[in-house]
Amino acid sequence: MEVRARERAEPFVTKDGSTIRELLGLPTSDLVRNQSLAEATLAPGQSTERHYHRESEEIYFLLEGGGLMEVEGETREVVPGDAVLIPSGARHTLRAGPEGARLLCCCAPPYRHEDTFFD
Repeated sequence: MEVRARERAEPFVTKDGSTIRELLGLPTSDLVRNQSLAEATLAPGQSTERHYHRESEEIYFLLEGGGLMEVEGETREVVPGDAVLIPSGARHTLRAGPEGARLLCCCAPPYRHEDTFFD
């Protein structure tokens, strides 16, 4: 069994500009093979750079705050408790609202910097 405390996950900035803590994924576990889980945060008004992943499908789950989520040209307001599917290949961005945003990001296959592309 692998259990990893959030406090042990050092935050870093991803290629899209969000700050994440890789909770379980390729760089943090020898046991993970097919998915990854990270916590991402955006400051109030901050946006991720619009991007896509050729391989990874993502699910965002909003924990705190919220904002505007755009996936392939469709934009919706997201709030705590919302889950958003981002299919592989779908261009997407999240702009945090006035309270910022804290969310979980699940990727399958696991997140890799090399699978992040910009237009």
